[in-house]
Amino acid sequence: MSSSQKNAWRIGVDIGGTFTDLVVVDQDGGIHAFKVPTDPLDPARGVLAALERGSESFGLTVGEMLGRCSHFVHGTTIATNTVLEGKGAKVGLLTTQGFRDSLEIRRGLRVDMWDHRSLWPEVMVPRSLRRPVRERIDRNGLPIEALDLASVQEAVERLRQENVESIAICFLNSFLNSTHELECERWIRSAWPDVWVCRSSQIAPVIGEYERSSTTAVNAYIAPKVVPYLRDLDDRLRALGLPGRLLLIQSNGGAVSVDQVGARPVALLLSGPAAGVGALRFFGDACGSSDLISMEIGGTSCDVTLVQEGQVAETDRISVAGYNAVIPATEIHTVGTGGGTIAGIDAGGMLFVGPKGAGARPGPACYGLGGEAPTVTDAQLVLGRLSSGRYAGGLIELDRNLALRAIRDKVADPLGLGIVDAAAGIIRMAEQGILHALERMSSERGCDPKAFVLVAGGGAGALHGASVARALGCHAVFVPKLAGVFCAFGMCNADIRHDYMQSRPQELNGGRGEELGAAFASLEAEAQMLLDKEGFDGAHTSFQRLLDLKYAGQQWPVKLPVSDIWPDTAAVRARFEGEFHRLYGYTQPDGRVEISNLRVVATGALPKIALQTFGPCDDDPAPADYRDVYVDRLRGLEKLPIFDGKDLRPGHRIAGPALVEQQTTTVLIGHRDRLEVDAYGNYMIGLDRAGVAGNA
Repeated sequence: MSSSQKNAWRIGVDIGGTFTDLVVVDQDGGIHAFKVPTDPLDPARGVLAALERGSESFGLTVGEMLGRCSHFVHGTTIATNTVLEGKGAKVGLLTTQGFRDSLEIRRGLRVDMWDHRSLWPEVMVPRSLRRPVRERIDRNGLPIEALDLASVQEAVERLRQENVESIAICFLNSFLNSTHELECERWIRSAWPDVWVCRSSQIAPVIGEYERSSTTAVNAYIAPKVVPYLRDLDDRLRALGLPGRLLLIQSNGGAVSVDQVGARPVALLLSGPAAGVGALRFFGDACGSSDLISMEIGGTSCDVTLVQEGQVAETDRISVAGYNAVIPATEIHTVGTGGGTIAGIDAGGMLFVGPKGAGARPGPACYGLGGEAPTVTDAQLVLGRLSSGRYAGGLIELDRNLALRAIRDKVADPLGLGIVDAAAGIIRMAEQGILHALERMSSERGCDPKAFVLVAGGGAGALHGASVARALGCHAVFVPKLAGVFCAFGMCNADIRHDYMQSRPQELNGGRGEELGAAFASLEAEAQMLLDKEGFDGAHTSFQRLLDLKYAGQQWPVKLPVSDIWPDTAAVRARFEGEFHRLYGYTQPDGRVEISNLRVVATGALPKIALQTFGPCDDDPAPADYRDVYVDRLRGLEKLPIFDGKDLRPGHRIAGPALVEQQTTTVLIGHRDRLEVDAYGNYMIGLDRAGVAGNA
């Protein structure tokens, strides 16, 4: 890595449902945050608008600011939204003859075993576009029937007549032997150069016909929509003066270049929220804890992530709108609760909050942009936790009268409640949904929340943090000074990451340790070659070895890191059984343990960000204002001190109840809670556990 990169600026851009956030980290560790409205019709326009806003604040042109940038990292929801909105490409699927319907049969498993009425989503590739091909690889990876190119030609011609835009190839057992898929891909590219081609042995080389075909189909569905957007944005940024290539946040929380993700855009399905991993890793030291639960609440949703003993929870199976993909991903549980989440009364006369949101436009009723439905933001404004006026650098203006009218007409009057009580009910219901999401990622997985610090990120997270953490059982809440641009900052702190996997079905004690060791080494060598091209020398690269293990006869494996104990199979088994017991509550002492896959995670480490620190202050902070604020059910409305975050310095302490107003977020300190400002300007809130009964 060049010395010039070590001192250059970094830029992170996160496109959310309401705002596009931009964070600039300069060569001195100074952090600068900017927000502009998201343009759903042209996300790139929001990126360029944020750059213009940022460059103006520095007195630079966009080109001059980009010229100082060593790493421009982008988190995008375009892949997710393409699936959610059903606006992907028309896909054709080539399968081994006899396996045409694997994609539609699925696994036969229901998310809710008691729900027999909900329909599966429409198959991404209809049967008429799923074409069989004559070929066969057996379960040992040996070809027993050669690829019949005549059947390939016939199938492709049918797909051409149907005007498909993208072709997915998924042959039986190709994860063991990709020869036939490669031959088929070469033939299609030669015969039809204009069509997108995706093969399962490259996209998802895993055992499981459905998992591979579904992942490859999703990749083929989004590629013609996502990749051109990313390449166009990359070209536009470079034309404006960006010296390097655009980097994208993957679902695993690591960054990758446009060139590398072009063949596998399915890796971007959780691109936006996964960027919070970089922020969590950075703030772990400031929190003084390696056990964190984060909730990042923006205008649209709440994303929950767990960090235990410094390790971020990961998964290999994600689902978007009912479509499944097998990719390495940060385990994030998302619920439709954000500042713009709509509240109302259902047909049964009951209050509901979400999951629908008001979006960037018209947004909450208080925005004055035509929205009439009350939202969580409107409720906070009615309760005095937000005040009328301009927010987010003047981008939006909140009007309390519009919020009062919306809650009165849509909630309070229909329920026969006062407006304040109706607003408090909206907040309680929203926080109940957030609490359930946090419990699902913690206590339901055998983790005791009492040992964790809750990290409240996002523009709305700090308003709910103390109340939700108290109900969950956490002892403290950490609110980053950059909470309102949590994910955009995380992008600036993300390392380059590449994932490699190879299927190796065999017993753990099968006596082929040297062969597995050679396979690990081969994947690491391949990864090192790529990292070398990206400018990372040996001092800035690292490799983690992992195994997917399961008991014989079981379907789903457990992924375990083994770098520190391989090839000691006894130690590997002991670690597997410890994790298996934590997950499922039992082990099989005499059971056979089998290896499904071996993996290598290759990391190119970027220089760590060193934030500016400030000297401690001994004086007591003075409130900037006072106003009536709803504290909780027991205390109702009280006149609270309002502190301006710009006036707070390390060492300052504030006893609750009180509010701290930052540029991009507002912090609510509960009754008897105590807030302290750390050396970096972040906030740690110690919770009064006796106040559980009085939560809002």
